[in-house]
Amino acid sequence: MIARLWRGRAADAAKADAYVRHFTDTFTAELEGLAGNRGAGLLRREIDGHTEFVALTLWQSREAIEAFTGPDISKSVVEPEARAVLSAFDDFATHYEVAFKSEQP
Repeated sequence: MIARLWRGRAADAAKADAYVRHFTDTFTAELEGLAGNRGAGLLRREIDGHTEFVALTLWQSREAIEAFTGPDISKSVVEPEARAVLSAFDDFATHYEVAFKSEQP
């Protein structure tokens, strides 16, 4: 399994809340329709007067990620709705092989 991480920022609380709604209502629904997607999570913290996010998606394989990103899996995928509320974001994503993941009943 491969973890894909990406970071973005929102300048104020209203835009941060809008991004969370976009991620939970729209983005994750789109991911659920992709073969090889194994889930998603969103981390949030307030820092230096803005909100920082780290998006985590889990994938079965590199090929599954390519179905989402295209051939360059390091390139970020940022939808127009996300661009509208984020003040900054990485134009790349990082990938890690999942060495261990616990499962809860």
